[in-house]
Amino acid sequence: MGTTIRPDAAPPLLRLLQWVSPTLPIGGFTYSQGLEWAVEAGWVGDEAAFADWLRDVLEHSLSRVDLPAFARLHRACVARDEHALGHWAAWLLACRETAELRLEERQRGRALATLLVDLGLPRASEWRPRLETTAAAGFALAAEADGVPVRDAALGYAWAWLEGQIVAGVKLIPLGQTAGQRLQRGLAGVVADAVDRALDLPDDALGASLPALAIASSRHETQYTRLFRS
Repeated sequence: MGTTIRPDAAPPLLRLLQWVSPTLPIGGFTYSQGLEWAVEAGWVGDEAAFADWLRDVLEHSLSRVDLPAFARLHRACVARDEHALGHWAAWLLACRETAELRLEERQRGRALATLLVDLGLPRASEWRPRLETTAAAGFALAAEADGVPVRDAALGYAWAWLEGQIVAGVKLIPLGQTAGQRLQRGLAGVVADAVDRALDLPDDALGASLPALAIASSRHETQYTRLFRS
């Protein structure tokens, strides 16, 4: 006799692990976000330089742009406020400083929106045009639907970003797998601090610019030989 699958039977932590898994079919690990060009240019050439690069992005970009925007997207989902969801999704997209980064947002957003619709998550079909703007909107909807608290969801979102960047760096620099794991362990506290700062930011304190990241991303758009997508 077959077993009935009950999606609501899993605890929120397991659902969160599904949404941050590298097996999620949205192409997250096909982008380097400028890191590939930074490696070729010699800006990032070893484990220490890579740790500094990741720490700078976490402290000066994710904590002031991505994560506070994600918290507001999650809040909009809790409130069933499609207008607020659309506003913050568009705001996050507008913060992407290069064509490559904006394209990544849209591509991952469309892929995740399609997945959420196919999985039958509440409001995914109705809100699909908003969700396709950025993957953060779809992730917020998925987390809210599965009862994941905002801080846990933001930690998962930031951890998935960090893991994706480390996988890229291990291939590009290159680094050994042990070095990659050492970086993840060493930066875990930075991730937690970034989330806590992000959740306390008022609207008028949001926003950041990382010129080196923007330059690396724009140069990556025309890089002759590369592994990762634009």
